[in-house]
Amino acid sequence: MKPLFTATATATGGRNGYFKASDGLVGTNLSVPKEMGGPGKPGTTTPEHLFAAGYAACFGGALDLVAKQHKLDASTAKVTCAVSIGPREGGGFGLAVRMSVADRSLPQAKLAILVREAHEKICPYSHATRGNVDVKFDVIGA
Repeated sequence: MKPLFTATATATGGRNGYFKASDGLVGTNLSVPKEMGGPGKPGTTTPEHLFAAGYAACFGGALDLVAKQHKLDASTAKVTCAVSIGPREGGGFGLAVRMSVADRSLPQAKLAILVREAHEKICPYSHATRGNVDVKFDVIGA
């Protein structure tokens, strides 16, 4: 792969620390949520929130690209990504993703085709998770 862009971030203190992007544009304190036995400190986030935001934004871009290839517009599609974490069989932890893609300007069947194509062919988050993370979609069209 020939990189087009590289994002770099540094985390200190793990899930109870902080992270900051190398360009200083993004950074925040982290805390283990109460549901995972942590303090769930106000004003903090989790790696799962960050992954969900990145995947949702990236998938929205992939969807719009695929739509344009089909001479359609999905630029206003609302992509909501829920990332869950839990224990895996065999030890450690795993992730699961539930993605909701809504665009009432496109027919349901057409939007489902675009979502499938964006997931299977374009989105790098989808490529990275394939075979490792259970990703399910809810598609809401007209």
